[in-house]
Amino acid sequence: MASKDNKNGSQVMLDTLQRLNVDVCWGLPGGAILPFYDELYKSSLKHILVRHEQAAVHAAEGYAKVCGKTGVCIATSGPGATNLLTGLADAKMDSVPVLAITGQVATSAIGTDAFQEVDTFGMSIPITKYNSLLKNANDVARVTEEAMVISQAKRPGAVLIDFPKDIQVQETNIFKAKELQVDRHHLEPVPLSGELDKFIDFLNRAQKPLLYVGGGAIISGASSAILKLAEKAQIPVVTTLMGLGSFPGTHNLSLGMLGMHGTAYANKAVIETDMIIALGARFDDRVAGDPNLFAAHAIKAQIDIDASEIGKRVGIDVYVQGDLVEALEAIIPKVKKISQRPWVKRIELLKKENPLRFNEYKSFIKPQKVIHRMWEKTAGKAIIVTDVGQHQMWAAQYYLYDKPRKFVTSGGLGTMGFGYPAALGAKEAAPNEEVILVTGDGSFQMCLQELATAKMYNIKVKILLFNNGFLGMVRQWQELFYDNRFAESTMEYNPNFVKLANAYDIEGKRIESNDEIEAGLDFLLNTDDSCILEVAIPQSEKVYPMISTGDSYEQMIDFDPNKEAGEATSLFQ
Repeated sequence: MASKDNKNGSQVMLDTLQRLNVDVCWGLPGGAILPFYDELYKSSLKHILVRHEQAAVHAAEGYAKVCGKTGVCIATSGPGATNLLTGLADAKMDSVPVLAITGQVATSAIGTDAFQEVDTFGMSIPITKYNSLLKNANDVARVTEEAMVISQAKRPGAVLIDFPKDIQVQETNIFKAKELQVDRHHLEPVPLSGELDKFIDFLNRAQKPLLYVGGGAIISGASSAILKLAEKAQIPVVTTLMGLGSFPGTHNLSLGMLGMHGTAYANKAVIETDMIIALGARFDDRVAGDPNLFAAHAIKAQIDIDASEIGKRVGIDVYVQGDLVEALEAIIPKVKKISQRPWVKRIELLKKENPLRFNEYKSFIKPQKVIHRMWEKTAGKAIIVTDVGQHQMWAAQYYLYDKPRKFVTSGGLGTMGFGYPAALGAKEAAPNEEVILVTGDGSFQMCLQELATAKMYNIKVKILLFNNGFLGMVRQWQELFYDNRFAESTMEYNPNFVKLANAYDIEGKRIESNDEIEAGLDFLLNTDDSCILEVAIPQSEKVYPMISTGDSYEQMIDFDPNKEAGEATSLFQ
């Protein structure tokens, strides 16, 4: 207990977090973080106990992705800290503001291979924007505020504070930093630079321009400006997986997602465009494929706040560096207003000729139909959170997102197990909205223990689980490119997911035939509590279209109704 005029390090950190508007955190206590938890017990900060530390960081990510605030997670030293690393890497890849607080052995024991000691500071350097190993309680207020500020600065990301046990109890009379020791580049605004006039000139002369919008557009709050630009100049829009919702999916200028599993019409538009304009997008390998062949006949333009992303994978003809909203506000008044553009008519034809398609069986359930019907039944208003795999792509293709922060997924790192804890975090950020997890039998089993967390805190997340008895995306690649050698991708001993949910006093239902879809979705959406709908789907079900790694858009593999049983169904024409 600190003296009357002092506070210990744990108290100072908690006070600082609350002063900076942190209202919830996720974690799991252990020996090296116990002094901090003892002070947390006395504070008003809400803490949610997870059953695995990886779930804590994914929950913090889901929270941050939905509300934009920094998500906070806590773990003890050693294995507790290392269990956070996957989520921190995930947050770094997707530019998610997350603060990890990890316990550490006493400063006198650091470097002695003490019980549960690892070099958390050193291990986290490559996957954080900022990290600090505290060595004096006088630094706690400053370091905590620095971490919070940097997590949100410019391009957001993960930060970490390693908190030795003795510093947690060490007393200090410094409760607020007089000055932050933050590199100027974190805090200084990014003035617009590059080739703004040239950018506008190219755009005004383009006959077939295409906006290519990424997750940076959501982070920057640029959705309304992008809509204004697209409508003024009649420019069609494609988005990345992380950019879904940055432009209304139901808008006539929307082509949905591009890239490896993008819509066929979006990918064909990329082939035909004469100017592709990247807005908060980084030409990653899932989009660009072979970077030398991507949009080969187009001028490539890019606006990004991060100079390191400009021209990193694909050669850029014209660029603007700076905040996306500020850049668009400078560009829009100088862009020609166009009422009719032949290119838009061409886009309408591409949509008609290349719709999203799948064969529908009279008996077996098609996951595409389930997702599409869920979109219709929710009027597209739910927050959809996914794990990683085939179900993730179906959720991206067949549920249309009209607003930002309605689609939460693991993009850059592609972390199986992300979905359920992220959904719990998303629900905490938006308690009055419907949050639905779309997952698969493989991904869900990586963090299913968080059913206990949901029940303990009454976090009402709906779970739509597709069960094909396989690691579905792995199986798809093995069938298409490995001559049907299904090496270790069969999930032969899946649990009964309904009984598993029941073990946590959570309702569940399993459906197996096409005529059960409506009743199944009604159960999922009308249950006023956490619940799980397990949907049995064919083992051979695939995600189409598909562009193999490193291939060009011209090599896209589209759905062929003649190669599958059933009757072809087309959507979103």
